[in-house]
Amino acid sequence: MKILVCISHVPDTTSKINFTDGDTKFDTNGVQYVINPNDEFGLTRAMWFKEKQGASVDVVNVGGSETEPTLRKALAIGADSAIRVNTPATDGYAVAKQLAKVVNDGGYDLVIAGRESIDYNGTMVPGMLAAMIGANFVTNCISLEVDGTSAKAVREIDGGKETVSTSLPLVIGGQKGLVEESDLRIPNMRGIMMARKKPLTVVEPIDATTETNAVSFEKPAPKGAVKLVDADNIDELVNLLHNEAKVI
Repeated sequence: MKILVCISHVPDTTSKINFTDGDTKFDTNGVQYVINPNDEFGLTRAMWFKEKQGASVDVVNVGGSETEPTLRKALAIGADSAIRVNTPATDGYAVAKQLAKVVNDGGYDLVIAGRESIDYNGTMVPGMLAAMIGANFVTNCISLEVDGTSAKAVREIDGGKETVSTSLPLVIGGQKGLVEESDLRIPNMRGIMMARKKPLTVVEPIDATTETNAVSFEKPAPKGAVKLVDADNIDELVNLLHNEAKVI
């Protein structure tokens, strides 16, 4: 089985977020970048397939050279090779078009993507990619088993879970639950040294239209001041919840 894991290069959740140019561009100064957490669950599941079922695992990112440390981290975790499509990830449609070209050229059986990246939360790329390459698609995936060309997946739905059977080729939008958090892997020194020798191929992009543009960004309103109520003063707590917070 040939697996491709899509890797988004996203700001660490502890990063301080700012915007420049009249709130029209993201300020990357001082921002640390990591593998998108949903993709990290997918990469770990792919490593399981590699070790238990003999699959090969490639990783891909659409982005500039600044994303290569993130791809190298994926290689250090255990991926066999990496591909970087040399163009900025401007919008979901354009990214899906670039990924579709990589999948078609590589003949992949299974594509594992995060259901969304934690920076823009678009949730559109995996579904559009599946449509473009004519593959089956399961999103919000929290479990995946593959036997030959058959697959059984569990996905999260409102109020519960749904188990579905499908076949390869398949694209999944994975999320937390696809593997246990305790199974996520931290690159060790041997993995980091081996990652330096693994192939990281840079391919030039194909023509792809951009269907959306960010007009401006806005931070959420700052949280209000906190009122502390003595644990013995229940009347005051009820009064505040009723007359100020208006939640009871």
